[in-house]
Amino acid sequence: MHTKKKQYTSEMCSKVFSQQGGLKRHLPTHTKEKPYGCELCSKTFSLQQTLRRHLLTHTKEKPYACEICSKPFSQQQHLRRHLRTHTKEKPYGCEMCSKMFSVQGNLRKHLLTHTKEKPYSCEICSQAFSQQQNLRRHLLTHTNEKLYACGMCSKAFSQKGSLMTHLLTHTKEKPYAWEMCSKAFSQKGNLTTHLLTHTKEKPYACDMCSKAFSTKGGLKTHLLTHTKEKPYACEMCSKAFSTKGGLKTHLLIHTKEKPCLRDAFSQQGDLKKHLVTLTNEKPHA
Repeated sequence: MHTKKKQYTSEMCSKVFSQQGGLKRHLPTHTKEKPYGCELCSKTFSLQQTLRRHLLTHTKEKPYACEICSKPFSQQQHLRRHLRTHTKEKPYGCEMCSKMFSVQGNLRKHLLTHTKEKPYSCEICSQAFSQQQNLRRHLLTHTNEKLYACGMCSKAFSQKGSLMTHLLTHTKEKPYAWEMCSKAFSQKGNLTTHLLTHTKEKPYACDMCSKAFSTKGGLKTHLLTHTKEKPYACEMCSKAFSTKGGLKTHLLIHTKEKPCLRDAFSQQGDLKKHLVTLTNEKPHA
């Protein structure tokens, strides 16, 4: 005859425990009581085991090591999460689509793409974000803080990703290649733009006429033909241009450069007339 084990149930959430101590440890999660304080900082915790895990952040102790690659971790749960990078296991599935994730936190972030929920708001401009890390990156646009400096030149960036992209200009590395042609690019965005030249897709349409463009920049430049705006001004004269390229070509009139190898100009007047055809200037206006 088997005796039925006594069960201890939480009155606040109906969770069942086999031992009274388990129920006792669980109750502070409802009362928000945090009786366990860290002696090294001001943090407090509801569970003693949580405090023990926290103390490892001070001692830098990492008792849990990966048997495959020897990488150490301070918490067992971090080791378990790391092991999935080796096993490729993705136990967390999205109920709204077929995507799977190795980390529960990544699933939670992904679900926001379905709900369109943006719980993280900027206190300065009220712009909202679905992820806290995106809000942190956004805040740097207000402070103009540039924490990520290039070790090869004097440039600095507000985002780590921007620095990584910039470093490719020094290494000349082009990791993004297209299989259908020999082109390779240093940035993934440039590859995506290039692919549109193969598909002939033009997703950026003008609201003021029937024209469409393969790149957002192309549409932006085109819109200036409607607004007549000329944001690029020459510092050496009063001329202004709708495109940066137009200004760059115009500056050759001042610098006297002759970059067009196919055109040999013996006189300054001929060069000036040629440049007018490129910038669409009206010399007698």
